[in-house]
Amino acid sequence: MAPSLHHANSALNSIHASASTTVNASIDASIDDVVCFAPNMITTNGFWEGINPLKYSFPIFVLQLIIVVLTTRLLVIVLRPLRQPRVIAEIIGGVLMGKSVMGQLNGFGDTFFPQQSLLVLSTVANLGLVLFIFLVGVEMDPTIFRRMGRRSLVIALAGMSLPFGIGSATSFLFRHHISDDVREAPFLLFMGVTLSVTAFPVLARILAETKLLNTELGRTAMSAAIVNDLCAWILLAISLSLADSQGSPLVSIWMIAAAAGFVLLCFYVVRPALRWLERRATAKGAEGVTDFQLCAIMSGLMLAALATDAIGVHVVFGAFVYGLAVPSGAMGKAVVEKLEDFVTGVMLPLFFVMSGLRTDLRSMKDPVTAVLLLLVFLIASMTKIVGTVLVSAFYGMPFRDGLALGFLMNTRGLVEMIVLNIGSDRQVLDDEAFAMMVVSSVIMTSTVLPVVTSIYRPSRRLIGYKRRTIQRTKPDAELRMLACFHSPRQISPILSLLSLSNPTKRSPVFLYALHLVELTGRASTLIAAASACTSPTSSHPSAPQYSFVSPSPFISIHLLSAASPFITMHHDVSRIAEEKHAALILLPFHKHLAVDGALEAASNPGLRTLNINLLSSAPCSVALLVDRGLASIASRRIAILFLGGPHDREALAFAWRMADDHLASVSLIRYLPLTDPRMLSIVTDGGSATGGGDEAEERRADEEIIATFRLKHAGNDRVVYREMAVTSGEEVVAAVRGIESVYDLYVVGRGHGGAAAGLTAGLTEWADCPELGPIGDLLASSDVAASASVLVVQQYVGGPLGQAAPASPRPLGRRNPAESGGIWGRMSSFEIGRPGR
Repeated sequence: MAPSLHHANSALNSIHASASTTVNASIDASIDDVVCFAPNMITTNGFWEGINPLKYSFPIFVLQLIIVVLTTRLLVIVLRPLRQPRVIAEIIGGVLMGKSVMGQLNGFGDTFFPQQSLLVLSTVANLGLVLFIFLVGVEMDPTIFRRMGRRSLVIALAGMSLPFGIGSATSFLFRHHISDDVREAPFLLFMGVTLSVTAFPVLARILAETKLLNTELGRTAMSAAIVNDLCAWILLAISLSLADSQGSPLVSIWMIAAAAGFVLLCFYVVRPALRWLERRATAKGAEGVTDFQLCAIMSGLMLAALATDAIGVHVVFGAFVYGLAVPSGAMGKAVVEKLEDFVTGVMLPLFFVMSGLRTDLRSMKDPVTAVLLLLVFLIASMTKIVGTVLVSAFYGMPFRDGLALGFLMNTRGLVEMIVLNIGSDRQVLDDEAFAMMVVSSVIMTSTVLPVVTSIYRPSRRLIGYKRRTIQRTKPDAELRMLACFHSPRQISPILSLLSLSNPTKRSPVFLYALHLVELTGRASTLIAAASACTSPTSSHPSAPQYSFVSPSPFISIHLLSAASPFITMHHDVSRIAEEKHAALILLPFHKHLAVDGALEAASNPGLRTLNINLLSSAPCSVALLVDRGLASIASRRIAILFLGGPHDREALAFAWRMADDHLASVSLIRYLPLTDPRMLSIVTDGGSATGGGDEAEERRADEEIIATFRLKHAGNDRVVYREMAVTSGEEVVAAVRGIESVYDLYVVGRGHGGAAAGLTAGLTEWADCPELGPIGDLLASSDVAASASVLVVQQYVGGPLGQAAPASPRPLGRRNPAESGGIWGRMSSFEIGRPGR
């Protein structure tokens, strides 16, 4: 007997029938369909024997997986210029591969998606759905209700109850035209849930791409969407219990009671047990999640899915509630990091493809039914928009903001597809209603972003504020700073620098601490960003609790969040800085202190890109902090290196505040080129410096702020002033290298003007990190000031409305015009007081 016949006979001998009661086993399978399969036809012995590998379950599944992933990724790239959410590409990909498009080609469906293979594909797709819903639950904060404002809560309830009621009512009126072959009560419930939900992850992506996630509109939309999502799962559980009751109310009551008991079990038994596991691992010094913990969590997930499926409220409900029960912190974050990329990139698209495969556009044969379903969808969507606009107007939101919020609340996605698939599986929705609702959802979601960007044009309340630099800030006014951080290790240096800035009752410091959340396309970053934006202080697995304890009663700290890709995050930071009228943006250097004391580059190169972009586009002054243990210093010894120019003057203006601290020792070291007219006047026994043009103005501004600083701190033995003459870049390098290593912090300008610019020009070409400037890069190098932190300051050089700023801005303190040149005398070195050690 030929090998192929042998395999065929052995396969036939082991075939048994399996009744499929859901369309998961077939695109159009009914309850009477029978799917046959051979248990031993899993893998082949190779095509050398004339066997078609696609007749076996594993090869055909692998091929289907490859087709699905490549098709959806290609559609994501194609739709990216249109700024469409990823879910749209995945649903469209499924429709294209189904009977509506590719299925029309001869042999495509039978070759690549044969009926007997769909059982395996559907099973894996549902497993991927369970895992993804579990991750969504882990990432979502169940305590959002306690922290949510009344406006967001009312908008969420209005945006869900109104379309639920109106959608169900209109479906009831047209029930004889659109639901002849299905049960009426479950049909109305499923239609109501489908028409009222809001896709929380899809909405987060839209808000992030439109730069609205950190705005008042974005925060309101995300808070309302979280509530809407949680309520949707409750309504889904109720709908499932009623749909499966088969007319017996007692069954529905038992299902609802069992579902409620399952929720209580997860929160009052499972959650404490997982917290105990986390504490035990932490006590043993383990980081993240151990293998045992991961196995325990995943086993619990499978049991939760099994329990809810046995109850009758679907496996996704159990996965979501169990995910909510997983405690936030290191455990939740580690679970997400281990699972998310594979689940979202490979397994979840299978669910959308299965939804697309069962979407047969050819089933919409009756135009009356299609028009009525579309009318019901439009009426419910308009009801949600109108209700949101009315509630927004009641709370004082502008009409355009309320209208944009209404469209945002109509975002559809995963939850709606789950509801539609469950409705189709339970014979609540027929093929025509299913196809029409899928098409309507895709059209509605694809129009949300263009509509919102066209109607929502936030007025820029950024009519130039004057105090965009520290030098322009009055000595008796508050200093407004925006400090950016993206990891907990950067918090302590920020607080230490604040304490060095000498906040007082007369001149307090107002700090906006901005948590930077990178959006990478992963669902967890979107949900973490949304959680951070709706409640920046919330504990969250991807946005953990950050403790900003003010080191002084005269420092006010407000926490904010910004979520964007690092390549465009500078736009968010600049906008927030303008809204808060900050005089300085404080950025962490992209390198951090390693165990051996060297500076180690961050794993994400986007951090450096963010710093460089902000230095070129910030609306105020910017400071880069190179931290070498600033939080651990016991003394406060600070050195200001001054060569001249606006950036050095801004650095001196910031160090000015430090010099007023009675615990700080400050040394101002000025490097004077011999080509500078100031030094020429000393050498030639001449008078005061002279010159013309912008260079003369810069010199005059330098002399003015230096003279004022010296006059104010004359007689202060904690403040030291020194001058050093240099003739070349090599001497500048030697002078910086020769500074005694007694300082804890160096403050230097990013660039230098006048004659010093020529001396440092050659240093910039050899700099490893040009964003630090020539002197800052030299100080941050491994062989110079290895134990001292460095603060590199760049002054904002544009006027309030973008005009060029004057070369001689108003100096700090009182100005004594007589001191602009004569105070120097003929000294090449001068000290105020004695060195403070």
